[in-house]
Amino acid sequence: MTPGHEEALRALRMADRDIVAFRKMKDDPDFHFAITCFHAQQAIEKCMKAVMFERGIVFSPIHDLARLALSLQESGVVVPCTVDELRKLNPFAVTFRYDDTDIPLIGADAVESMVDTMRLWVGKAVR
Repeated sequence: MTPGHEEALRALRMADRDIVAFRKMKDDPDFHFAITCFHAQQAIEKCMKAVMFERGIVFSPIHDLARLALSLQESGVVVPCTVDELRKLNPFAVTFRYDDTDIPLIGADAVESMVDTMRLWVGKAVR
């Protein structure tokens, strides 16, 4: 097992923890949508980074899903969600964690679809 593969598996395990949190929170009215989407954003970020580790793609320590997707695409990796879709989750990484403003950037069903799509994708790329 290569160090990149081990790191990819670690990132995938961490993504799965965020996916569990997202799934438990998404239908519970006690959790604010921004907090739920924070875990979705984190899960997708870790999924993309797992693929990057697996492929040996060097990246900066960023939380910008669009930039990560573009780096993957530049390396010849097809990302199943569009850059525009991924960009809608970016504010949940930082901005909405420290701001109580509700800005409807994306709906819950779209977020869930992205999480499911990205987890399926990384599962095929990292084994």
